[in-house]
Amino acid sequence: MSEKFVIQGGAPLSGELTVAGNKNAALPILAACLLTEEELLLHRVPRIRDTEAQIAILERLGVEAAWVADNSVRLCARNVSGAGVDEELSSRIRASFLLAGPLLARFGEARMPPPGGDFIGRRRLDAHLDAFKDLGARVDGDRWIELTAPGGLRACEIFMDEPSVMGTENALMAAALTEGATTISNAASEPHVQDLARLLTKMGARVDGIGSNVMTVNGRDRLGGAEHTISPDHIEVGSFMALAAATGGELRIRDVEPADLLMVRRQFRRLGLRSEIEGSDVLVPPRQRLQIESDLGDAIPKIEDGPWPAFPADLTSIALALATQANGEILIFEKMFENRLFFVDKLVAMGARITLCDPHRAIVSGPSRLHGERAESPDIRAGMAILIAALAADGTSHIGNIRQIDRGYEQIDERLRALGAQIERVSAEVPA
Repeated sequence: MSEKFVIQGGAPLSGELTVAGNKNAALPILAACLLTEEELLLHRVPRIRDTEAQIAILERLGVEAAWVADNSVRLCARNVSGAGVDEELSSRIRASFLLAGPLLARFGEARMPPPGGDFIGRRRLDAHLDAFKDLGARVDGDRWIELTAPGGLRACEIFMDEPSVMGTENALMAAALTEGATTISNAASEPHVQDLARLLTKMGARVDGIGSNVMTVNGRDRLGGAEHTISPDHIEVGSFMALAAATGGELRIRDVEPADLLMVRRQFRRLGLRSEIEGSDVLVPPRQRLQIESDLGDAIPKIEDGPWPAFPADLTSIALALATQANGEILIFEKMFENRLFFVDKLVAMGARITLCDPHRAIVSGPSRLHGERAESPDIRAGMAILIAALAADGTSHIGNIRQIDRGYEQIDERLRALGAQIERVSAEVPA
């Protein structure tokens, strides 16, 4: 059934919440169960559409999966025999392609249908395939990808032509089950990549250089089971920080990893969002006056994304929504995906003053007094940005296609209501 959110905006959101597990760490870590016949017990797994889809794909392959607590899942791939991935299920999420590395390493083959996911621009698979070729695999096909390694994979040196997050994760998993030392250079080093590397270490591989862009994986011919707690989701933390500041509320977010928030907090300060760290909590003080900080010489500042440790691409949409409530002008420069900013017309319809310069750049002039509007969520992060705008706006908003938001944010409406939001999930067929 299609659903939508009905939101009455204009009220400060305040209170406390605990951050969920990192979606982008959970997806490769779930796939890693294919590397062993032993059990993985994973904690703080977000119960969202994307993780549920990944588990469904694994189950179709023969993985035994069971939720043993609200956010804990037990996985065992002992009885997996085939290496062909279900096409219909794979079309739901891009992370389905993360099964390629584990299947190839353990079974010597993988048959991968085209992955799904957000349409935020061209998302290459070349980095994955080049890494598999370096490891000794043969790559055939165009739409469907056939990977074979009849003689087994071999340790090697991999140089990524771009620091692809999922490409690095696939290379890490394949190398972990390949005897010898494999070096991955120009590797992605995001917190979720680091978390996967820590799990692989628990399973018996040794990964040196975690957190850097050169990692060496000392793989083994057999990996064991492990128990692991998913790292906190720094993208969710940034989303809720922006939400609190945009509505003038006071928020304490518990169980964060402060080191993962250094660049997020620095760039949000350019929008006037002040935050404090207390132990493993981040605090957003109430009633902040959001004032954009100009660059030296009173030049218009910019927030731009890039590979870690730069500002995360997944927060550019969120920063743009927050900027509509800040006094001044700022350039949002989305370098990585050419379609991510194509949702700004929905904020303009709500009263935001945004000039879309080209597919990668938008100038935001604020603050704007937003008003309620009807909008559809085109992808996970744009959906959250529209949700932030709706909660800051005067009047009632209707947000459709909320399954996109559900893909990345667990029980978002329930958690927002706990902070004082007036938000209801209703059938999309319900009249206004």
